[in-house]
Amino acid sequence: MPRDKEAGEAQAPVEAAAGEAARGSAPAAEPEQEKQGKKKKPKKKRAGRLLVVLGIIVLGLAAALVVYLSIHEYNPPSVEDLTVSHNADTPLYPGTALRIVTCNTGYGGLSADTDFFMDGGSHVNPASEEAVSENLAGIGALLGAQGANVYMLQEVDLESSRSFDIDEAAFYENTLGLPGVFAYNYNCVYVPYPLPPIGKVGAGLLTLTRLHAAEAQRISLPVPFEWPIRTANLKRCLLVERIPVEGTDRELVLVNLHLEAYDDGGGKAAQTEQLYHFLEIESLKGNYVIAGGDFNQTFPGSPEFPVVSPDSWVPGVLDEDSLPYGYSYVFDPALPTTRVLNAPYTGSWETSQVYTIDGFIVSDNLSVLNVAVVDDGFRYTDHQAVVLDVVLP
Repeated sequence: MPRDKEAGEAQAPVEAAAGEAARGSAPAAEPEQEKQGKKKKPKKKRAGRLLVVLGIIVLGLAAALVVYLSIHEYNPPSVEDLTVSHNADTPLYPGTALRIVTCNTGYGGLSADTDFFMDGGSHVNPASEEAVSENLAGIGALLGAQGANVYMLQEVDLESSRSFDIDEAAFYENTLGLPGVFAYNYNCVYVPYPLPPIGKVGAGLLTLTRLHAAEAQRISLPVPFEWPIRTANLKRCLLVERIPVEGTDRELVLVNLHLEAYDDGGGKAAQTEQLYHFLEIESLKGNYVIAGGDFNQTFPGSPEFPVVSPDSWVPGVLDEDSLPYGYSYVFDPALPTTRVLNAPYTGSWETSQVYTIDGFIVSDNLSVLNVAVVDDGFRYTDHQAVVLDVVLP
């Protein structure tokens, strides 16, 4: 209320008010609506300034995160020598029959009842440590039942938030009773997306065998992502072990691989080209070669399953004409090896999208006896293991 109303009109004559105004006293009071309107303007300004400050803070934090990830980015050399366990001491002789198993273990977090945000689902990380442990136990039992000489595993975690820091490589070594060689293909101090974020990831390829390897190497593959996305993304590779064949000057070359999944296609093509170049060199040496793993591409002539989820993740396609001379794609033509994680598995190929993307490339100087998918209904991981039986001539 204006002051003259608060004091009472009878005690403030018009002449006194005019005199005070002439001497520079307070201006005449404004109507209540105008006064209230002027009070609101400072609040709007304060809110605007607050938004600006918050925006600056967010941008600063984002910039700090990018700097932090850039400083700690995993930048492996093009070729890295790996330590081969001294327990791998079984020699390899001509005429030996071998069983090789490849399996993408999904870090123990992608059982049949889960989905994943990158495939169109809603989940980011496994629900609990108990769930991961149960999946690992199931995968370990399934692999052990195959009685293989060599296991080529993908998506094996060492120290990852998503798998509750379980050393999965040590778990498989203990469960299968075989020494292993590990190569990182995902090593990031903090993956900041989505919400909740994935967090710390240390994962890669694991090859387990008691065959005596002369050497093992991590060979880097092309990275299709640019900075700064690259800093929190995978750095794919080939895990190569060389096993001398007794009485000959040849080697059995084992190549464990997991090619690009979520790119525009260029990454898979570049990585596949480098793989083929590697195979050509080994063929010129006369070596026996088995390359196995998750190609994230279907094989020429692989089964065509019903298109259930056309808008979800779709794998690439391997080109038969590009495969180097002296090699063959080896896969099970009857069964799928992976399911799309846009929803939990329904138990049917008619209602869940499936593909065949796991298998082998084998040099023609090896005799292939059999190849088969271990059909377990994707119970413990979003992939099914593939078993290969071969004989050295």
